[in-house]
Amino acid sequence: MDFRLKLLAGTLAFAASAASYAADPIKIGVAGPYTGGSSSMGVSMRDGVRLAIEEINKNGGVLGRQLVAVERDDEAKNERGVQIAQELINKEQVTATVGYINTGVALASQRFYQDAKIPVFNNVATGSVITHQFKAPEYPDNYVFRNAAHDSIQAPMIVEEAITRRGFKKVAILADSTNYGQLGREDLEKALDAKGIKPVAVEKFNIKDVDMTAQLLKAKAAGAEAVLTYGIGPELAQIANGMTKLGWKVPIIGSWTLSMANYIDNSGTNGEGARMPQTFIQDPDTPKRKAFIDAYLAKFKPKNNRIDSPVSAAQGYDSIFLLAAAIKQANSTDGAKVREALENLQAPVEGVVMTYNKPFTHDNHDAITAKEVVIGEVKGGRVIKAN
Repeated sequence: MDFRLKLLAGTLAFAASAASYAADPIKIGVAGPYTGGSSSMGVSMRDGVRLAIEEINKNGGVLGRQLVAVERDDEAKNERGVQIAQELINKEQVTATVGYINTGVALASQRFYQDAKIPVFNNVATGSVITHQFKAPEYPDNYVFRNAAHDSIQAPMIVEEAITRRGFKKVAILADSTNYGQLGREDLEKALDAKGIKPVAVEKFNIKDVDMTAQLLKAKAAGAEAVLTYGIGPELAQIANGMTKLGWKVPIIGSWTLSMANYIDNSGTNGEGARMPQTFIQDPDTPKRKAFIDAYLAKFKPKNNRIDSPVSAAQGYDSIFLLAAAIKQANSTDGAKVREALENLQAPVEGVVMTYNKPFTHDNHDAITAKEVVIGEVKGGRVIKAN
C-alpha cells in the first residue's frame, strides 16, 4: 500500500511539474535605446512590441504559453548591446530577440545570437549589411532577420525623389559619423552614380553636434540644390535650423529618420517639407492600421496624438506577429526550428505595414521590398504621404 501511495504521489508530482513546465512563458528579448537621441525610435518600437504581445496573450498566447518581453535599454551603445545580448541569451534564455534601432549596435551584438543559434529580429535598423553579416559558405544558416526597409532600398528612393521627380542636378550629402550614417552615405553615392551624378559636397557630422554651419556653407558654396541626409532626429533638426540661420533654404530629402519626433519638434517650421521613405505613416487607411493606431494612442497617450516614430512602432508590432507565427508553425521554441519556420512561413501574417506572404527564404532574410515603401513629407508637425 505504501508503495502504491508513493507511486501515485510521484506520478502526481511529475504531472504537476510537467503542467508547470508547459505553462512556462516564452521569453522574447526586446533590445533598443530607450534613453538618448535614438529613444523616440526605441520607445516607439518597444511600445509596438508591448501592444502585439498583449494582443497575442489575450488570445491564448502561443503554443498555450504566454509571451513575456524581457526589455533592455542598449542606450545606442555598441558595448552595451553586446552585454545585453549575452545576458538575454545566457541568463534569461530567450527564445528570440527583437529590436535593434542602430546599425552599429546590431552589427556588434547579433553575432552572439548567430553563435547560439537563436533568431534575432531587426525591426528598425536599416544598414544593408545587417542581414548579410553571416553568409554561406562560412555560415550555412543565418539567424538574423529583418522587417525594416534596408538602405539599399531607401537610398535609390531618396535619389529618385531628388533627381528624377524633383529635377535637381546638384545635391550635397550630409551624413553622421556612425555606421548607420556612413553606410547610408555609401548607398547614396552608389545610387547617384547609377544616374551619372556625383554629389557636389559630401560632409560628415557627429552625434550631439549642434552647429552644422561649416558643413552647410560648403554645400551652399558648391551650389547644392538639395541636401540628402543620413542621420537621426536631433542632428537632422540642426541641419534644418542651420539652413534658416544662413538664410539658405533648399529641400531636405533623406532616410526614414526624418520622420522622428525629435526632428519634427526640434526643427519646427524650419523642418517642414522634408521628405523621406516610409514603410508606415500614421494614417488609418485600412481597418488593421486604424485598430493599431487607436490601440496605441489609447494605451500610450503620446503627445499630440502623434506616435513619436510610427515606422518603429509598426515594425516592432509586426515583428512579434511574425515571430509568433514561426513558433506556432514550428510547434517549438527551439532556435533552429523557429529559424526554419521563418524561412518557410506557410500562412500569411497580417501586419500593419503589410500582409506578409512568405516574407523570408533561406537566402533572403529581408521582409520589406521597395513596393511596400512610400515617400512621406513633414507637414503641419507630422508626417503625411507626399504628393
